[in-house]
Amino acid sequence: MSLQLDNLSVRRGGQTVLDGLSLPPLPAGSLTALIGPNGAGKSTLIHALAGLVPFQGEASLQGVSLRQLPPAERARRVGLLPQALPQGSGLSVYEFLLGGLRAAGASAREAEQASEAMLAELGLLPLALKRMDTLSGGQRQMVALAQALARRPGLLLLDEPNSALDLHWQLTMLDAVQRVVAERQAVALLALHDLNLALRSCARVIVLAGGRCRADGPPQQVLSPSLLAEVYGVLGRIEHSSRGEALFVLERLPS
Repeated sequence: MSLQLDNLSVRRGGQTVLDGLSLPPLPAGSLTALIGPNGAGKSTLIHALAGLVPFQGEASLQGVSLRQLPPAERARRVGLLPQALPQGSGLSVYEFLLGGLRAAGASAREAEQASEAMLAELGLLPLALKRMDTLSGGQRQMVALAQALARRPGLLLLDEPNSALDLHWQLTMLDAVQRVVAERQAVALLALHDLNLALRSCARVIVLAGGRCRADGPPQQVLSPSLLAEVYGVLGRIEHSSRGEALFVLERLPS
């Protein structure tokens, strides 16, 4: 499984948001972070790949054009976790998962098995019978992730998946996504603002700025002081902890 982008462009409201984006294939089994400042085109790329925004150029998953897939097949192959949280409702968490999986074409038995397995995988079994409208924003975000993972897509798109999560659940979420993606050899693309999460969990980062790819590669190599200054307008650097883990240190704005 791999994702290939060739000359992908998006125009919205008469403005070019993504401009001829071409990338080496995104590999199966690992996480790729999509980073960059506000307005760089991160969410637009996620939405384009999910079929929510029209684009020019080509995006193919394992050699199959996403644009040419029927909507139902595209929904089966591509899983999206948007920034917007699922709405609170009178449904229980378990009913919410079942409904999403049945709508995606799973049989009743398949939906039950997948829902129970993913609730256990993410540590959400205590929430299974709770109503969605009683959950916190972070809990609803984790439930939405459970539904996306339970569908077993070949391409998983996560748009700022940590936005409503505390530190514990941020790590729980990313560790679970890493495990599931590695086991299934899926492709995962995450739009992130937190550079330390990208350093910790992603083997590759794609840096967008002005709708174009500014840099692409291993995060410790890509996130140089000069690139951080150019793209984000900040002074910062990558340090290493006593355990050898890479950490982003934000110093200050330029004088």
